[in-house]
Order: sequence, then structure tokens, then C-alpha cells
Amino acid sequence: MFNPNTSYAILGLARSGIATAYKIKELGGTVYLSDIQSEEHIEYAEKLKQDFECEFGGHTDKLFQFEQWIVSPGIPLNIPVIQKAKQLGIPLICDIEFGYQIKSPDSKIIAVTGSNGKSTTVSLIQHILKNMGYNSILAGNIGNAITSYPIEKPGIDFIVLELSSFQLDLIDTFKPDVAILLNITPDHLDRYDSFQSYIDSKFRIFMNQNQEDTAVICLDSAPIAQRQDRIKAQLLRYSLEKTPPDCEAWLNQDVIQIGVKHKLPIRDLKIRGPHNYANTMAALLAVNALTHNLDAAMEAAKTFPPLPHRLELVAIVNEIAFYNDSKATNTDAVKSALNAFEQPVRVIMGGSDKGEDFSVLTPLLKKAAKKVYLTGATADIMYELWKNDLPLEKIDDFNQCIHKAFYDSTPGDIILLSPACASFDKFKNYEERGEVFKQIVNSIAQDYEKE
Repeated sequence: MFNPNTSYAILGLARSGIATAYKIKELGGTVYLSDIQSEEHIEYAEKLKQDFECEFGGHTDKLFQFEQWIVSPGIPLNIPVIQKAKQLGIPLICDIEFGYQIKSPDSKIIAVTGSNGKSTTVSLIQHILKNMGYNSILAGNIGNAITSYPIEKPGIDFIVLELSSFQLDLIDTFKPDVAILLNITPDHLDRYDSFQSYIDSKFRIFMNQNQEDTAVICLDSAPIAQRQDRIKAQLLRYSLEKTPPDCEAWLNQDVIQIGVKHKLPIRDLKIRGPHNYANTMAALLAVNALTHNLDAAMEAAKTFPPLPHRLELVAIVNEIAFYNDSKATNTDAVKSALNAFEQPVRVIMGGSDKGEDFSVLTPLLKKAAKKVYLTGATADIMYELWKNDLPLEKIDDFNQCIHKAFYDSTPGDIILLSPACASFDKFKNYEERGEVFKQIVNSIAQDYEKE
């Protein structure tokens, strides 16, 4: 429960930090705002200075006057000010933990984490619940901050949360009614000291659950399957590879099957690819665990459209299909994208390096790539890795890279943007990269129509 006598400091003034500051103020609490960026780089800085005591351009020792810190997940936990706070015993939480502490007990939480597929899965869950008539909100690492909603008041049936490992590092009492772990593959190795540390972080989603709660896990991900006995909640398992009695949802040829009675043909879904069939299983198991209406959930799942930047069909020009998969910022996401097509594709790859081993893609690229076009900061690394194994072309300019892929193509080809890298070398985020890709493709389409 919220204690108005507790003094709060918020570190990091992105959307979640600002929303949480105003929530604390609304509840009658005291809050101090701190951001490492200078004032001119902070949106709404003037308004924030009017409403709160603030510091910009760095985290000062004044922070140590406050009893509880709410830390943005984007702030590394190894910086000196965070380390000192830990030594002093100052509680460090994120907005998700704070939201959990103040939410109405009437609201149930469905929380989703994993290396890939989080946004699709939470959006699908939200779509299903809305179509079933529930009042649900979508928050966390997607959409609005959890604290931007009136979560402290009754009336919200479900809170659907997308959670990153960074957010999970900063939970304390947080306990979802249903926790979903989709998969674990090497990611964010530039932040964690080992893959094991990253796995440990993901498993924190289950740490406060008990037998009254539900855990939904994918058995196809070895790091999850090997540690499932550590989960205390009731287990619901799904798989593209295994069948009962090992799991409660599985792929039976071209049909998603949940239990004995419930079958959903994959042709009825608007989202494509084996990874999305797995995401659908996870969503249906989670919703059914709390609503006990699987028939209605399955009907709603049929109308869910693909999300932007995730195997998004942008245009077909001269029978050449362009797909935007800018969200594929790691190697496992690229594997999922390549496996979604029945023919070899022309792949555009490259971006900022997150410390991944790109060689894990070599066997699949040999099979599934007609040609690989390399761009961005990792282009040289990828070129040296694959120059003897794959047809490659290195083109630094993003626009020229896409045009060259189109120039090389013949009717029936597929051009896929699936970078395997973050976007920060040239773009603000993967969304901007995807939007630029779509603009370039639409420009190609317009030029082609004029010819």
C-alpha cells in the first residue's frame, strides 16, 4: 500500500518516470526528480520544474535524502550512484513494482517476458480480453506506463504487462496472477555479465508466485525447460515440438490444440510463422486460466492482426514482397522470421552491436537466404564472418541498401528487413528504423507505378 509519508526519488524522466511522479503527487506523496540529461533534452522540463523539485544534468548526492528510489529500467545498475544506494540500503524499484504496490486488489495481472515475442503476445492477450468484454489495460514495456492509469481504483479487470529483464531486475513484491515466459536466447549481453545472469533475470517473473498463481512456459526453450522445477506456481506448458503428456498446448500438424477438445487451425489466424503460433498458445493458456472461456478466446484470436515492425507486409511491387521485421533485434528473432517463409529470401541485416554471436545464424542463412545485404555498424563484422559462406553485399546507406535488394530481385522474390541488431547506430529505435524502411518501400512502389 502507498504511504504518503515516504519520500520518493525518481531517476530517469522518460514516460514511466514522469507518469509515476504525477501518480505519487496525485496520491499525496513527495517526490524528487533526477535525470542525467540536461534540461534542454528533457521533454516537458519546464512543466516538471513547476510541479516538482528537479535536478537535470546528473544524479547528485541530494538523492540520498530520499527513502525510496524508483529507477528507470534504462539506467544501468552498476553506475556509482546506484551502487552507493545499494550499500546504504535504499530500496530500488521500478514503476512496475510501484504500480503493483498501489493497484486495486480487484485487478488481475497477466505479465509476459521473454527474449522475443513479448509485444505480439501481450497485444494478442489485450485483443482477446477486449473482444471478450473485459476492461483491461496494456502497459509496461509497451504503450502507456502502468502508473498513467487509475490502477489504484476498482474497475480494471486485467492489467496486461510486457516486462523486460531490466524491469524484472527492479521488482520486489510484484506477483502476477499469470506469468508467461516465452523463450530465453542470448540478448542484452552488453548489460549482463553472463547469459546465466540474463536467465536469472527473466526467471524473476516467477519469484513471488505460489500455487494460487499460474505460470505459462514454452518447453521448446532449453533454458526454461531445464529450470521449470523451480517454479512454484501451477504450470501450463506449450510446445511446437512436444505433445501430451508433456504439455497442455501443442501444434498438431496445422492445428493449435489445447487439451483434447479445443482446436484452432492456423489458417484461421492473421499472424504467420511458427513463433506466432507459439505466442498464440501462450496467450490462450493465460486468458483461459483466468476467464475459463477458451472458446471465446479462440474466436477473438482469429481477428488479431500482425503488429507493426514484426513480419509486417509493407507492399508488393512487381510481385516482389517487402516485409518489415525491424523488431528482430537479436539472432533468435531472425531465425523466427526466416522460418516463417517457405522460400529463400533476400535479407537486409545489420545495426548496432549487442554482443551477440552472429555465427549461430550461418546454417539457416545458407538454407534460407537468397542473398544478404549488410548495412550499419555491424556490417564489417558480419561480412568477415560470412564472406566465404553466403552471397553478400555491404552497403552502408540504408536507402541504397533497400534499393539494391529491389534491383536484384525478380517477380516472386521476398525482401525481408530482419536486422539481428539494435538500431541505435542510425536510428532512435527499431520503430523509427521500421518506419524509414516502409517510407523507402512506399517510395519504390510509387516510382514503379509511374514507369
